[in-house]
Amino acid sequence: MTTKKDIRKFFLEERLNLPDEQAQALNRQLLEQVQELNYTGVGTLHLFLPISEKKEVDTWPLAAWLRERFPAIRLALSRADMKTGEMFHYAWEAHTALVKNKFGIPEPAGGDELPATDIDLVFVPLLAFDREGQRVGYGKGMYDRFLKECRPDVRTVGLSLFEPVEKITDTDAWDVPLHTVVTPAHIYHFKQF
Repeated sequence: MTTKKDIRKFFLEERLNLPDEQAQALNRQLLEQVQELNYTGVGTLHLFLPISEKKEVDTWPLAAWLRERFPAIRLALSRADMKTGEMFHYAWEAHTALVKNKFGIPEPAGGDELPATDIDLVFVPLLAFDREGQRVGYGKGMYDRFLKECRPDVRTVGLSLFEPVEKITDTDAWDVPLHTVVTPAHIYHFKQF
């Protein structure tokens, strides 16, 4: 199991088959690890909200913790155009209305649009990652395109319920490796900020 297709299939099934209690425990442990990250210099932080039906990492408690612990950090969410693969970014205020798109992703209904270059740190969803910081998502390449629109010094942090695979053998030139990945048990650093 070294190709994106095989890794994607395996980890999607692994995640979907997690018993609810185990998934909740992994998410609590992951949040504890994320709280250990350095948020110095972060003015705008991009977060993803989970597709609960796919048992994605539960970022709702992370958002609540960030708002309480770092009220000066502006949170941002994206709305995706699935036809073009573009992501549009919006400030996520307390009053921002969220709607689920056809894939079950909670997205902002509107608000103040932000350029990708305003973002200092991006939490990135993933299904799996390897020991070089390469990630496997759902295969549409949307986050890779988004991350290339960000400033060169943007910090990228993947969130994973599972530990890394050894190597993803079919990475492409347009794949953007992550700086850091946080799991329930470890924080992996791959690139310096």
